[in-house]
Amino acid sequence: MKRLVLALIRFYQKQISPRTPPSCIYYPTCSYYTYEAIERYGVIRGGWMGIKRIGRCHPMSAGGYDPVPDLDGARHIHDHDHHHAHDIPTEIGD
Repeated sequence: MKRLVLALIRFYQKQISPRTPPSCIYYPTCSYYTYEAIERYGVIRGGWMGIKRIGRCHPMSAGGYDPVPDLDGARHIHDHDHHHAHDIPTEIGD
């Protein structure tokens, strides 16, 4: 199930997202956040984290850097030197 959901997110990232204007106000984008959350925490917990993130992604939100949190509440350290959502590579590990 996890592999199927991750494949669907990848399909969205490669086939649908490039054909639409950038709209996510967060880094990493909501689809990358959801992918990472599901990869780390599974479909149920990670999927719920992704749904909550997508719910926060609207013009009235401040947006900005918002990585997937660790289970203990700490956050992963990522390089976030002023990237825009549309500048993020489509493959994890690029």
